[in-house]
Amino acid sequence: MLRTLGLGDSSDVEFEEDSNPGRVSIVHGTSADVIWSDELGEERTSTSQFATNLTPSPVAGDWVSLRDGYVVSVSPRTTELRRPASTPGDVQVLAANIDVVLVVLPIDRELNVLMLERLAVMAFDSGATPIVVLTKSDGSDVVGSVVTEAEVTVPGVEVMTTSSLSGHGINELRTILHQGVTAVMLGASGAGKTSLLNALEGTSELTAEVSRSGEGRHATTTRRLYRLSSGGVLLDIPGIRLLDLTIGPQGLDDAFADVTELALLCRFTDCAHSGDEGCAVEAAVLSGELSARRLESWRTIRDEMVQQELSREQEVASRKKKGRNSKPKPAPSFDDED
Repeated sequence: MLRTLGLGDSSDVEFEEDSNPGRVSIVHGTSADVIWSDELGEERTSTSQFATNLTPSPVAGDWVSLRDGYVVSVSPRTTELRRPASTPGDVQVLAANIDVVLVVLPIDRELNVLMLERLAVMAFDSGATPIVVLTKSDGSDVVGSVVTEAEVTVPGVEVMTTSSLSGHGINELRTILHQGVTAVMLGASGAGKTSLLNALEGTSELTAEVSRSGEGRHATTTRRLYRLSSGGVLLDIPGIRLLDLTIGPQGLDDAFADVTELALLCRFTDCAHSGDEGCAVEAAVLSGELSARRLESWRTIRDEMVQQELSREQEVASRKKKGRNSKPKPAPSFDDED
C-alpha cells in the first residue's frame, strides 16, 4: 500500500515503533489528512491531529507515524519545495519528499522567460529533478522556437510540450510519473496545471479560465496528493508568483549552469561578474557566447539570494534578543489537552 503512495525500493524512510505508517495528503492547520496502513496492511484514511511543537510541522508529501490517531513523528525529508513565508527570514515548505518538479508554463502566449528562470531555481533548490512542461501547445504556431528558447534558458533540463485539449504529450508525461515517483506541478495561476491533471487522469478537478489580460485565476487553493493510474503520485499546489522564490546557492548554480560553467574560468574564485578583472562571464557576454539578459537575470536573482540570507540572519538575531529579554513559555503538546 505504501508503494502506491510513492515509497520506492531505495526510500530511506523512518517510522516509529508501535505506530502506523502513512503519508500526508492535505494539511488543515494543526491536523492533516493522512493515508496510512493498519496492522494488517490495509489502507486507512483519517484526519489526524498533531502537536503545534512537532518538528518539522507536517506538509503534503511527508511520511509520518500515527499512534492512537495522532501524528507523532515526521520522517526526515529527502527534498523540500519551499517559498518565503509571511514572516521575514522564514520559509514555508509547500511539499516534501518529491522526486520530480514539473515546471509548468503556457505557450499560447509568449514564453515568460523570467518566470521560467525563477521557477527553475526554485525547482533545483528543492533537490528534486526539474522537467519543463510547456502547456497549451495547441494554441501556439511557434512551438519549435519556444522549445528551443526554453532549452537555452534552462540548459540540461528536459523540455516537453503538452496540450490538455488535444492530448499531445500526455502519454509521454505518464511514462515519467511511474510507480515510486512523486511529482509536484510548479507554475503560476492559469498555467494549465489542473487541466493537465484532468488530462492525465480523466478527472474533473476545478479549473479557472485565464482573464483577458492573460493573468491566471487561482483554481487550486490547497496542497493535495493524487495517486495516478500510471503508478506515480502527484502533488497539486496553488499557483506561484514571481515573489514566491526561495533561493539557495546550489539552486542558482544549477539553474544557471551556463553561467556557473563560465565562472570556472574567471581569474578569481569569488568573482561577482560585475566589473571584476579577468571575468570570463562578462567576456562571454562581450563575445556573444552568453546573452546580456541572461547575466542580468543571474545578478538579480543572486542579489535576492543575498538579501534573503541577510533577512534570515537578522530574524535569528532578533529572536535571540527577544528570548533573552522574556521568559519562554512552555510549548503546547497533546499532554496539555483534555
